[in-house]
Amino acid sequence: MPGWLSRPRDQHPTNDSLSHSTLKKRHIGNMLVVMKRQAPQPQVDAVIERIEQLGLKAHPMPGATRTAIGITGNTAAIDPSVLAGMPGVLELLRVTKPYKLASREMHIDDTVVRLPQSQFGPHTFTVIAGPCSVENESMMRQTAAFLRDLGVRLLRGGAFKPRTSPYSFQGHGEEGLRILKAVGREFGMGIVTEVMDASQVADVESAADMLQIGARNMQNFTLLKAVSQSSKPVLLKRGIAATLEEWLMAAEYLLAGGNDQVVLCERGVRTFADHSRNTLDLSIVPPVKQHSHLPVIVDPSHGTGNRAFVPAMSLAALAAGADGIMVEVHPEPDRALSDGAQSLTFSQFEQLLESLRKLAAVMDRQLV
Repeated sequence: MPGWLSRPRDQHPTNDSLSHSTLKKRHIGNMLVVMKRQAPQPQVDAVIERIEQLGLKAHPMPGATRTAIGITGNTAAIDPSVLAGMPGVLELLRVTKPYKLASREMHIDDTVVRLPQSQFGPHTFTVIAGPCSVENESMMRQTAAFLRDLGVRLLRGGAFKPRTSPYSFQGHGEEGLRILKAVGREFGMGIVTEVMDASQVADVESAADMLQIGARNMQNFTLLKAVSQSSKPVLLKRGIAATLEEWLMAAEYLLAGGNDQVVLCERGVRTFADHSRNTLDLSIVPPVKQHSHLPVIVDPSHGTGNRAFVPAMSLAALAAGADGIMVEVHPEPDRALSDGAQSLTFSQFEQLLESLRKLAAVMDRQLV
């Protein structure tokens, strides 16, 4: 169990540990219930049941010696002292961040997001690669075969493509999903693809191993709520003008809805700079790691918009502490139907992978 939940019973309480006399001044939704060491499961269940009787949602986090229970919901009129005196309760801790479930205050250990083919989390650096969009089955099979032989386990490709211009290629939709599903099965690769609307979740879920929410939809709360009900992991891209708090609050929608397998993706923000497509904000990686337990990866393809800059920014992402990258790769980028200028050729990607492996070894990270 995290060290902050394992401090000795007689240790003086910190400012985050609340006495009975101050409980009534706090909202219960800002609390984390910490159970006593070796509290029996019936006592834990009783606390969870009481939280839910109050119309709130309980989020139990079992540990080796203690269980903590996070609380979310509309709590303005509820007295926290109803929980403080229950059998097995050690203390109630204040959670100061507006993003409760995404915060390290409530979940201090790094989350590991697992897919059948790969994972995101500490000690690994995960590579997602593939074309911007699914153009045809032949191209997808060619790309998948190339990537699989290099050890890449996660294949990206857009079946639905949100485009600024209504005249640009919008993707093949359901046919694109069929191609992704078939190629993923044939080559044993995990599929990462974008879902653009709540009405598409079921169809995308049937073809994908990981659902992507794009930058334009980071604050599409109807979509976030729908995807929060999915059993598949979610890749949440940062909006083009989103702050760290706004990004984590979007992740909170997913976590609060019940999907705790969330990976964040920095893909560049809109600034005054015109030397690249976006401004790839690698400086956000350390603060994300400080404030949240969720894995974070980087998309240097969208972040720069220029394939010449992608290798350097990929290596910089690894050096900054990111948990992986999402890179666009195409057999013939100059003939791509979308984002060819930022897509690596096969030979460029192979060289990048070799450089990443060398740096990962120095940083004690395993490339997966």
